[in-house]
Order: sequence, then C-alpha cells, then structure tokens
Amino acid sequence: MCGRFFRESVSWEEYYTGLRLIIPDDVHPPEAAYNIAPTQFVPIIRRPTEDESGTNEDLVLEPARWGLVPGWWSKPISEIKWNTFNARAETVSDKPFFRGAFRHSRCLVPMSGYYEWQKTGSTEKQPFAIAVGNVRWFCCAGLWSRAMIDGSEIDTFTVLTTIANPKLEEIHSRMPVILSPDTYQAWLNGTGHEKDLFAPFPLEATVAWKVKPDVGNVRHQGDALIEPIE
Repeated sequence: MCGRFFRESVSWEEYYTGLRLIIPDDVHPPEAAYNIAPTQFVPIIRRPTEDESGTNEDLVLEPARWGLVPGWWSKPISEIKWNTFNARAETVSDKPFFRGAFRHSRCLVPMSGYYEWQKTGSTEKQPFAIAVGNVRWFCCAGLWSRAMIDGSEIDTFTVLTTIANPKLEEIHSRMPVILSPDTYQAWLNGTGHEKDLFAPFPLEATVAWKVKPDVGNVRHQGDALIEPIE
C-alpha cells in the first residue's frame, strides 16, 4: 500500500532533463509537499489529450485528485465505498474500476519518497520514510481518469502497487511500482511487457529510515517530517 508520499522542490529544468516535459508559460513548478494524502490534488505526468498542444512524445504535468474515479462513474463521489488511491498491479487489468485507465490513460506520479507504517505491537505502528537512494525524485506507475464529479470535470489518479522487495517487506508487504527512467516511455505506451515493469524495485536502490509519528496527521507539514530518528 502507498497511502502517503512526499515530494521535494523540483525545478522545471530538472523535470525537463528527466522527461520530455512541456514547460508551461508563467507557471511556477510545484511546491514541495511532505505529507501528501489521498483526496489531495498533486501533479501527475501524462500524455497530452487531443485538445492540448504537444506531440505524442511530449508530456504535461497537471494536478489531479488522488483517488481514481473512472470516467463512467455517474454517482456522487461519496458513494465510492472502497479505496481507489492504490491499484494492485497483479489485478489492475481486470478490475472494472481500473481496467479502462490501464488500457488508455496511464501516467507517472513524481515523488521523492513515500511513507509506510510497520506494526510494532498490537496497536503500535512505527512510520518509515522510503526513497530511492541516489536521486531527489523518481516516478511511480499510475493511472489517471477524467470524470464528472459532483458537477465538475476533474482529473483523478491512482498509484500502482506490487509486492515489496526483501528489504522493505519487513516494514510492509506492498510497495509502489517504482519505475526507472528508461522504462517511463514503455509504461506510458503500454508495450505489453507490464509484468516486467511490475517487479519490485531493486532492494539495493531503496533506503528506509524511521521518522516521527507526526506524519500520521495530515495537518502536519514541512521537511521535518522526513528527518530520521534513532
């Protein structure tokens, strides 16, 4: 599961170097956010739609609400009785709520790391921050959808998860599908080799450290949330 993540401040130049990203005019890059939770609006990276400028090789970075709502959903969002902020990679192609987006509207979810909670007792849990050790930001595999929600057209997204690598499974059995830069295009294009992309990210490339329980309250923000504790 991935129910919280964080993103450090990243410049347009950094995004453009890592991706062929259309840099918008007179728009500041996304601000850093250290406690991103479901239902919040955060940037995703996707292909331009037919009514947007850019070629099929370009990418745009636009805000979307975390928690996917498929385009065919016609009821109030409050009537969705299950979590849609994650989609299991093993079943995403078959689940009615996700399979349309899996076939037609994939995205990248940029982050600098995510949080996971390890059970330490019957009720106690220790939060960890987890990141890729040699980069300031990376992208996870996601799906997005444009839906009419409570009278407004809104983009939404979900983060795919897979089994955790051996280092991280001691914290939690699941982890996000972290993509390496050389697989971004393959994921967006849907090459048919998704199972290769769904493999757990290499354990030697991931790092995890204990953080304060403050991250459990979404009202807490700031880079102090990712400071390690002994």
